[in-house]
Amino acid sequence: MNGPIRRVAVATMALFLALILNLSYAYIARQSDLLAHPQNRRVTDARFAQDRGPIMAGTTSIAKTTTVKDQYKFQRSYADGKLYAPVTGFYSYLYGASALEKSHSSQLAGADDSQFLNRLINLATGSTPRGGSVETTLDARAQEAAWNALAGRKGAVVALDTRTGAVLALVTTPSYDPNDLATHDLAASQRAWKKLQADTDKPMANRATKEIYPPGSTFKLITSAAALEGDLTPDSIIDASSYQLPGSTRVISGNCAGSQITLAQALRVSCNPGFARLGVSLGQDALRTQAEKFGFGTSFLSDIGGAASKFPDELDDAQTAMSSIGEFEVAATPLQMAMVSAAIDNDGVVMQPYIVKRVLNADLSVVSQTRPQQLSVAVSKSTAQELRTMMVGVVESGTGRLAQVSGLEVGGKTGTAHSDNERRPYAWFTAYARELHLAVGVFIEDAEIPANDIAGGTVAAPVAKAVIEAMR
Repeated sequence: MNGPIRRVAVATMALFLALILNLSYAYIARQSDLLAHPQNRRVTDARFAQDRGPIMAGTTSIAKTTTVKDQYKFQRSYADGKLYAPVTGFYSYLYGASALEKSHSSQLAGADDSQFLNRLINLATGSTPRGGSVETTLDARAQEAAWNALAGRKGAVVALDTRTGAVLALVTTPSYDPNDLATHDLAASQRAWKKLQADTDKPMANRATKEIYPPGSTFKLITSAAALEGDLTPDSIIDASSYQLPGSTRVISGNCAGSQITLAQALRVSCNPGFARLGVSLGQDALRTQAEKFGFGTSFLSDIGGAASKFPDELDDAQTAMSSIGEFEVAATPLQMAMVSAAIDNDGVVMQPYIVKRVLNADLSVVSQTRPQQLSVAVSKSTAQELRTMMVGVVESGTGRLAQVSGLEVGGKTGTAHSDNERRPYAWFTAYARELHLAVGVFIEDAEIPANDIAGGTVAAPVAKAVIEAMR
């Protein structure tokens, strides 16, 4: 073979080798990206025609696949779609997926790396591939009670197992029906999507974990925690007289049943001037550190989407005073405020919240299982005990009386938050039920009562009570 032919042969071999290497790289390293590419309609068609596994709440399928006689062969459907939509999300040909349908899509489709052996077995036996199932931590009793108690009002409810961090209820209203987006009638799916996007009530917004709001007086639990972790006790006397904010003409006043009252009484009657003055004496750093120990600044439940609650930076004294009563730029999710009560019930230990209990293969073998994890220690055991006693006082003889449940130790804190002078206040309530190891966070966006009323006690506390009673 002469030189020119040899060089052509070598160059051709090199090109073939490069082609083989590129194809191998694309198949092995880029497979997931290529399969997930939005322009890959062939893969979309194939995946939409898969026997996708169920999403479960206890023994109930809240998302499942059934066989149908059309080009896709399988139809995704959602039982009680609006009730569970923030958790299941949707699975749509045109609009992809959201929440658990998105974060656990590969496991539900049976295409995850952890399910490789099952795919080999299906290939060898000629069996029709089936997806795995996702078991959530949700309890249908708590979920339905929260939904019914909200009664269509704009807001959210989160319930937690205080020992583990498992989410027992996660409801947000208004909601939407994922079936409208999962339909094989693509024109109908498109109409439903446009209607949802145009709705000013934002039914697709997850108010429980992805939206943050001023928590109002529920934040006084954190201010109280910072005080108790310092030099104060529940019996410490604080100044509850009207308070002019430092460097400002604004005066904070309130009927606190005295000008010199105990810290416990200040929490029981939700005394704004007392806590504003207390916040300034504690200082912004102590408040911020305490908030972060409870979880502020960290986002949770990434499998359904979560936003971090926030305590603002670089405050002057007037801003610190307002922040200590849950206003100014303090903002929290209902999940976060449920976590505050959960930590107090759990002797000061904050547990990492989770909503997926485990993932199973189609043959019911375990793919993955969530183990409870400690996130932080927010307060000492003794401080947690003092906070529980103070919170019981709020429910037994303070602003949270409507959360009382006969035969149970229920402690709570009301909150009424104002963001402007035009809209009606936000209503909050966060509580624990000691014997049930249960914590609940309730948020109602429009309290529908006069701004000077205690919205959290009147509107939100009965919702928490309904959830607690459902779990007895």
